[in-house]
Amino acid sequence: MRARIAELEAQLKAQAGVKDNAMTVDAAAQLQASRQALLASGASTTTKALSSPSVASTPAAEPALASTTPTATTPTVDKMTPFADADWTWLNGSPRTKDFPLATKYFTPEIRVDTNYNLDLNHPADDTINGSSEIFRAQEVQLEQFGVGGDLLVDHVHARLMTQFGMYSVTTPRNDASVGRGQWQLNNAYRYLAEAYGGYHWDKMHGINLDAGIFMSYIGLFSYYNFDNWAYQPSFVSSNTPWFFNGVRGQFFITQHLKLEPWFINGWQSYARFNTKPGLGGQIKWTPNNFINVISNNYGYGEDDLNIHGRTRFHTDDSVEVKYYDHPENLISKMAFSLTGDAGCEQGSGVACTGSANHKVLIPATPTSPAVYYTKQSFLGWMAYDRTWFNKDRYALTVGGGRINNPGRYLVLVPAINGATALTGTAYFPENPGQPYHGTDGTITWDFMPRQFITFRSEYGYRHSDVPYWAGRGGSTPPGGSQNSSIGSPGDFTCTNGSASVDSGVGYSSMPGLTYKQEYAANIAAAKAVCAGVPGYTTLWQPDLRRDEQKFTFAIMVKF
Repeated sequence: MRARIAELEAQLKAQAGVKDNAMTVDAAAQLQASRQALLASGASTTTKALSSPSVASTPAAEPALASTTPTATTPTVDKMTPFADADWTWLNGSPRTKDFPLATKYFTPEIRVDTNYNLDLNHPADDTINGSSEIFRAQEVQLEQFGVGGDLLVDHVHARLMTQFGMYSVTTPRNDASVGRGQWQLNNAYRYLAEAYGGYHWDKMHGINLDAGIFMSYIGLFSYYNFDNWAYQPSFVSSNTPWFFNGVRGQFFITQHLKLEPWFINGWQSYARFNTKPGLGGQIKWTPNNFINVISNNYGYGEDDLNIHGRTRFHTDDSVEVKYYDHPENLISKMAFSLTGDAGCEQGSGVACTGSANHKVLIPATPTSPAVYYTKQSFLGWMAYDRTWFNKDRYALTVGGGRINNPGRYLVLVPAINGATALTGTAYFPENPGQPYHGTDGTITWDFMPRQFITFRSEYGYRHSDVPYWAGRGGSTPPGGSQNSSIGSPGDFTCTNGSASVDSGVGYSSMPGLTYKQEYAANIAAAKAVCAGVPGYTTLWQPDLRRDEQKFTFAIMVKF
């Protein structure tokens, strides 16, 4: 990195037309900005989101402005800064910005603006889109995120802040059920923070960092920030796995091409612990050459189902990205693909990692324990994307998609029916052990990128599930209800007379002796009987849920 800074210094002197060791004020300021840019970009780890600067430098370690420098033609290669010997802006999940016009010696600001319009061909009456962690409203222009923050780096100490004003500040916290345990309204305390952490750097090996706070999770390859990604709506493997962690991480850059990153966190995308155990995990990132990126994320130990003690979650997420064509002088300038595979399960308290996903297995009673039903609770999925860049990377076409199988639905997003959240759940889409869910999706994405700081995106997406899940024309809000609040408990069935609705007072009941279809039918029948006995509300309201969804997304995304 010092060699690269020296090269920049020589170039700036040549451009300024000065001799010996003299430099203009403007050139000196530009050099300081370049130093900060190198720290921010060269040390970043490109995974599900951009990390903070991974290599810090003390002022004493920086070369003085009046130093002896090589000629501008002297080739220099950074052999120390992690992953800095190649251009990794082509990666899915990594921003393509290479310049930092607002950078100063100690602080690199970052500004993100993401606005979208979604044309849902199901045309839900209440404009609510279900089952996504990126797309939430139909037929409206919505601000996804306005983020302001940046990276601070002074004397081996670094910090990062990124806000999330807009849809993210509401939709991301609603998928965290851990806030239901204990006090202090953590979903409100953290809702406007996408990233907020600080830490320290040691000049050992190729760098060691220790950070604490809210940081990106890395699971699922895609970035939390849509600007960084090849597609706007990622497949299930990414959209249904964590975007952030709250805890402590270490980053050990063993070589310039290998990083080990352990995590000690509260839980699986959670502001708090779900029960009594923290989550443990980590990432391995390896770049054997300048056109291959390999990432492995692994998680375990945590108990991540609210108020269910003894049920432990395991998960592995593994990706490879390959750039197989790179000729910037041609009309087709680059081509690359990514392949991701995920597998996981939950074990204990009525569920098991093995067995049948279609049957409830009765474990007979013993003298020391009662009889119990066990069902398979697992996650298996994959996604693949191929991207082609055109005309010096000003245009790009991405085609991709994936599939998941998640019996127990423990990673399927709770649809926003009558104001339901991950904490409340919904009787209309139960997530009891063993409940089946298979999903398939695909997208075609076209990007226009006239400058490195902006992307105009157009995307067609199709999603399918084997059970009704996506919002249909009837929508997800009961008659007479407000899109900003629920009628009674969101976890209960709702009764209606066609123009107004009321809470039935009954939720979903697990019936171990029945199959899943029989169980759901029995619950619907019981709810109808209850509603028939409520004066003035003789009908059970049901949301309009479909097995298929098609939509067009148009977005303008800016990053400085």
